Amino acid sequence: MEKQLCAMLINIILVLFPAFCSSASNNATFTASRATYFSSPDGYGSRSGACGFGDYGRAINNGYVSGVSRALYKDGAGCGACYKVRCKNPQLCNYDGVNIVVSDYGEGDRTDFIMSPRAFSKLAIPKSEKKLTSYGVVEVEYKRISCKYQGRIINNNISVITYKINEHSNYPYYLALTLLYVTGQNDIARVELWHKDTKKWKAMRRAFGAVWDMANPPSGPITLRFQATTNLGYTYWIHSTNAIPKLWKAGAAYHANVKLIITN
Repeated sequence: MEKQLCAMLINIILVLFPAFCSSASNNATFTASRATYFSSPDGYGSRSGACGFGDYGRAINNGYVSGVSRALYKDGAGCGACYKVRCKNPQLCNYDGVNIVVSDYGEGDRTDFIMSPRAFSKLAIPKSEKKLTSYGVVEVEYKRISCKYQGRIINNNISVITYKINEHSNYPYYLALTLLYVTGQNDIARVELWHKDTKKWKAMRRAFGAVWDMANPPSGPITLRFQATTNLGYTYWIHSTNAIPKLWKAGAAYHANVKLIITN
């Protein structure tokens, strides 16, 4: 009976945990900072951002993306994080601000955000976009929010991670993964592959940003797990219940059907 009760409690925690994160995000206080923008011919993000997202980093979130300071970049763990940013000038800026996705690293004149032109203009009230951009740098406030992506729910479970086999991978000698679509308020701190021969998990290396790699990966289908941390102090493992196929190819993308295990 006691074991059954414990199992029920664990299942309840796993079901409620994403909602709890979202609720905590909505109640989070804003932090004062400054924001600017980078040059872009079409207003979207950059293909060459420090997160390693490529084209994904240019157009994700409709191009509302930003480079962030070292404190928010977190040596790459902050890649893909979502923030609400709003300008503090009521004569030029709307109250709702803009929700951005972190796609790059960059710092300016005491700024935490270097936004795409689309994102920066989104801060303004209608017909004030040009005047706002003429300022170059503006006072803002921001808070971390949960990332939510349409079409990322599989069989009533949140597919918290999509990952792509990086184009620099070389089957079967070198495997690099770029982590995309990390939902909620999750920073990926560790990625591990299961070695069937040794019956052990082996850590991948964070090459840079959201790109993780390993020389001589295990043969056969590859099982993954991801260690995530949140602003609330939780650490948990995300176990992928579906494996990378045995004959994997560079450029292929996969959704991680997952099982969450909270560890503290």
